[in-house]
Amino acid sequence: MKPMARKDALLNLRSILIRRRDALRSALAGDLSTLKEMRGQTHGDVMDAALDSAQDEISSQLAEVESRELGSIENAIERLRDGQYGLCEVCNCKIPMARLLALPYATMCIECQRDTERSGFTSVREKASENSSDETVTGDLEVDV
Repeated sequence: MKPMARKDALLNLRSILIRRRDALRSALAGDLSTLKEMRGQTHGDVMDAALDSAQDEISSQLAEVESRELGSIENAIERLRDGQYGLCEVCNCKIPMARLLALPYATMCIECQRDTERSGFTSVREKASENSSDETVTGDLEVDV
């Protein structure tokens, strides 16, 4: 891809990222206010309470996914400002345009992403924070009996 064509494509991706960011912000604001309203309402019988609880859980999980996506989009917009957008965080090579069009907030090329996932990490930041920690932290284990 020619340098000018890539630059134009990156500018187009910037507007896509900004629109998606704004849509997610609106959706999250609506989701959170809806959750607060739902929690404030009194429940009828046990069945209504169970259904309300299940709907609250689904809404909460959707808000969590949207929140993670929003964070990734804001990171991509920041990388655009810094001139780092479209460059792999690991190998510093250009991320192919096809990947950026499919996942505009990608921070790694496919090869580095696969290597990161194979090593058990989901992101370069997670791997870096794990490597910088000298002590091993073990979480609580849940066991179904």
